[in-house]
Amino acid sequence: MSKLQNALVGGIRTVLGHVPAAWLPGASPDQLSEKRVALGTQQPRVDGPEKVRGAARFAAEVPMDNLLHAAFVHSTIARGKIAALDVAAAEAAPGVALVMTHRNAPRLKIPPAIGLTNLKAAGNHTLPVMQDAEIRWNGQVVAVILAETREQADHAATLVRVRYDAASSRTRFEEGKADARTPDSILIERNRLEKGNPGKKLAEAAVSIDATYATPWESHNPIEPHAATIAWQGEKLIVHDATQMINATAGSLAKVFGIKETDVFVSSPFVGGGFGAKGLWDHQILGAAAARLAGRPVRIRLSRASMHRLVGGRTQTEQRVALGADADGKLKALLHHGYATKPLYSNCDEGFSLTGRSLYASESFDIVQHYVDLDLLANSFMRGPGETPGTFAIECAMDELAHALKMDPVELRRRNVATSDPVSGAPHSQSDMMAAYDMGAQRIGWDRRSGAPRTRSDGEWLIGMGCASGTFPFTRMPGTSARITLDSSGHAHVASAAHEMGMGTATVQRQHAADRLGLPLDSVSVTIGDSTLPFASFAGGSSQTASLGAAISAASAKLASELLRLAGNDTPLAGLKPAEVEFAEGGLRKIEDPSRHESFASILKRAAREEVRVTGESAAPLEMLKFSMHSTSAIFCEVRGKRRDRRDPRRPVGWRL
Repeated sequence: MSKLQNALVGGIRTVLGHVPAAWLPGASPDQLSEKRVALGTQQPRVDGPEKVRGAARFAAEVPMDNLLHAAFVHSTIARGKIAALDVAAAEAAPGVALVMTHRNAPRLKIPPAIGLTNLKAAGNHTLPVMQDAEIRWNGQVVAVILAETREQADHAATLVRVRYDAASSRTRFEEGKADARTPDSILIERNRLEKGNPGKKLAEAAVSIDATYATPWESHNPIEPHAATIAWQGEKLIVHDATQMINATAGSLAKVFGIKETDVFVSSPFVGGGFGAKGLWDHQILGAAAARLAGRPVRIRLSRASMHRLVGGRTQTEQRVALGADADGKLKALLHHGYATKPLYSNCDEGFSLTGRSLYASESFDIVQHYVDLDLLANSFMRGPGETPGTFAIECAMDELAHALKMDPVELRRRNVATSDPVSGAPHSQSDMMAAYDMGAQRIGWDRRSGAPRTRSDGEWLIGMGCASGTFPFTRMPGTSARITLDSSGHAHVASAAHEMGMGTATVQRQHAADRLGLPLDSVSVTIGDSTLPFASFAGGSSQTASLGAAISAASAKLASELLRLAGNDTPLAGLKPAEVEFAEGGLRKIEDPSRHESFASILKRAAREEVRVTGESAAPLEMLKFSMHSTSAIFCEVRGKRRDRRDPRRPVGWRL
């Protein structure tokens, strides 16, 4: 792994307490594990009662006076220009307050590109938004209708008449492959990897397979469609959004509208499913522009059709995987080449080729991917970006190699499991993939599997069993912050502009803070979800829990120092340093002499303070730079399919006309 990637990856170990002792005053990792009370226990979701009662307000449910509702008119060509645009009938329709097109839209800047090196940017593409007559993909918005009701807006949208001068476009994957480009990097890794003369070793391998695998374009379909409720108060922009990128959305909208970031307020306490899709797309920008033009608040609720035309998904891929092994199944060569769609204006990498660098040990590697430029909606991150299609191809190839070797697929993986990073040689922070395989095999009854196809059956059903490996990097974003406010009653409040997309952010961080501060759960509360709170990076890449956990850890260290300063000399803690104390029993105590203890309430009362407040920030600790950090999994399945007549594979046995 590169130094930059290692700088961005920390680990879930932070949340679980496996951190350098200096991160938690006085507590070694083992001591924290022993003192853990809340983490690892089953706790009610703190957001559960609000959601069950229907009291949790999502982006399209925030009340505003004088609200207008938006509907979009989408282009029906992939490339070209608007030749004529007639909005007169729409403007005259009942309830319509405004029709916005490129002719009257405010002047807007291009959204800054989302990326791991700019956590205050959320733009998924680098195209102008409704600034000219140019059409760049089928589905681009050509008109925004604002009306008193959603139904009136939808009706008026059908009355807009558009004539296009269509230009030649490329929308087919095969058409673009001939001109595919090879980027220098994928995400933050160098794209091309060649190590150990893979061509020669593949040719010399005792057994080899060479196959091509294809995966389709996949569209996001969260339970909550994309939505936003938007208003302007003078030069201040207020956005209640369904986003997993609160601060990045605020920063991007400030750039687009040329205003201060502090003049943009983004709130998103609850998100009904994100998985990479809930970032900044055209609808928030168009809604804010239309609200400014109309001088009234605007609500946008994308229909499923609009969502699929405005919000990108996972690009299709075509991947060639070639594996060469000796007679014992040890990999001599691993080749992973392929194509994915990424228009020149798209900002999101589908890094399927990164998977093969970490999953298995091999004597040689040849890995590269190419991008096909098509006139399509910009692609976006989707759950397990890169790893999902990448592991699909590699694991299919491993199964085919196992079949060619006449070897059990689990055994083949056992013989090639990596004991350190296969490329850099860096030690794993933790890795026990085969323990997962052993548990999974035992639970599913892998010993019942037959290596020969079509040999296990149950009546008319054929039964098959399969396995696959999974991998995903540990990611911790530096810069995520958490504020801890401790009051004179001994209650701690944690605040951060983090997100809740259903994964229990507030719940687990409440547990974490309680254990960090030696408090019972009912003495800790957590607030997340808007841009006025301390900065948090996006919720993505399975990074938020680790990032926010590291920030709380850093804040707790600052809190101990501040409490010792406030305690002064007239205290059982007099003369102690942060490394000599621990949080316990609602206060601080000396690790080696628990009788030297003073409560938070006592310290604050003597200092004449109602509360003490500190903010901590996640960082990439140097101690972890030497590790290759990935979570791994073993997946098993058993499937059934109706037995079919071998003479006609379409016809089940016993089928009659």
